[in-house]
Amino acid sequence: MTVTMIGKCLFLGLFVVASTLAAEEDVFEWTDGDFVEELKRHDNTLVMFYAPWCGHCKRLKPEYAKAAELLRGNVPPISLAKVDCTEAGKETCNKYSVSGYPTLKIFAKDELIDDYNGPREAAGIAKYMKAQVGPPSTELKSVDELKAFLNTDEVVLIGFFEKDDSTLSASFHTVAKKLKDKVKFGHVIEKSILEKEGYKNNIVLYRPNILQNKFETSKVVYEGGDSVSEVHSFVKNTHHGLVGVRTRDNAEDFKNPLIVAYYNVDYVKNPKGTNYWRNRIMKVAKEFAEYNFAISSKDDFQHELKEFGIDFYKGDKPVILARDERNQKFVLQDEFSLESFETFLNDLQSGSLEPYQKSEPIPEDNTGSVKIAVAKNFDEIVTNNPKDILIEFYAPWCGHCKKLAPIYDELGDKMADEDVEIVKFDATANDVPSNFEVRGFPTLFWVLKDKKDSPVKYEGGRELDDFIKYIAKHSSKPLKGYDRTGTPTKAPQDEL
Repeated sequence: MTVTMIGKCLFLGLFVVASTLAAEEDVFEWTDGDFVEELKRHDNTLVMFYAPWCGHCKRLKPEYAKAAELLRGNVPPISLAKVDCTEAGKETCNKYSVSGYPTLKIFAKDELIDDYNGPREAAGIAKYMKAQVGPPSTELKSVDELKAFLNTDEVVLIGFFEKDDSTLSASFHTVAKKLKDKVKFGHVIEKSILEKEGYKNNIVLYRPNILQNKFETSKVVYEGGDSVSEVHSFVKNTHHGLVGVRTRDNAEDFKNPLIVAYYNVDYVKNPKGTNYWRNRIMKVAKEFAEYNFAISSKDDFQHELKEFGIDFYKGDKPVILARDERNQKFVLQDEFSLESFETFLNDLQSGSLEPYQKSEPIPEDNTGSVKIAVAKNFDEIVTNNPKDILIEFYAPWCGHCKKLAPIYDELGDKMADEDVEIVKFDATANDVPSNFEVRGFPTLFWVLKDKKDSPVKYEGGRELDDFIKYIAKHSSKPLKGYDRTGTPTKAPQDEL
């Protein structure tokens, strides 16, 4: 390595360190000794209670520092601080019942206001905190204030009211309170601004310059009624536009039927490239109004790609994945183009596409007393099975599942001659049918043979006798070997 190259490397290293330290300087580090007094000095504070060894804390740390930098100079002021729960902040963490890391809490002076339940990335943290400490809607008193307020990368809702006590104005402010964490609201009652903008009693949605395009208007004037529900629906339905920018923080806003284009979405480093593909998605999407559309970062949503069988994708073109109103999954198999995308949507619309299923292979031998269901044979083993079903959804790595396994196998043997099927299903390797809600392992459901569309979650004990008593009581018809209380009706074979 040459001296020049070494010098460049040293300079770059020092630059990175300096940038990091500059951001870190905006986050206060407090201890048991100064926590309360420091809080009193700050009007609004977000505090991160952390442990140095915590992986989630390490990932949050740079975003937290960047958020503090973004909030520098905010009016009203917002401070970000942190407390080490393993060292000098133990007593403080105990006082506020911190049991996991990181835990974030919002304070006004030294008064605890609420737990922080917002985003975990810099821009989202800053936006969330601004909404918490400021009014739901900002009054804009001059044309310059309005112009500055609209100079943002966020979607903005402005209410223009001749009378700020009108029914529409009241509904606007109510909706602003409900959605202040997600949307930026402002309102105008100054007559000179109303005259200049040409609005008297209107609500207008403004799209930021970075999201403006030729396929939808840059601003939308509300034309509905005065009720809260109508205004709320307008904001929710128009906020994301024709093709929304779907992030980890707002993903819940996007409902099925949903078409998502996954690619290198980055409005900070590559806004032009991001919009290049978004505009192509829009060109086709505008013809399919019955679907919701979005773009998402393939890196941020790698877990969703895996749900569609895509472990790694290195191409630059979008990957198109869809879920219909029944939550069935569909994949655009061809390389993305306007033509292939339009064909995919037409086929989806007509119902001619085969849904994608994540599934293990159907077992070659499934003669055991506990039947193995996978996504591909679920209808055969469960839905169309003429027997009552007890099905366990498990994970191979789950300790509770491993403990249950020998009991479950024995239960299968006990029910071998009954009109009951004992079934197990690896929920990590197969798509779980939509009418079964599985959030932990093991989860068991009881499914009557005449009510296959209405599974009942099993909440009983997990010993053999518990299962037998439950099945004997709830089976469609009496068991051969047990009465309705679960008592054997005939002596075991070895006692005869």
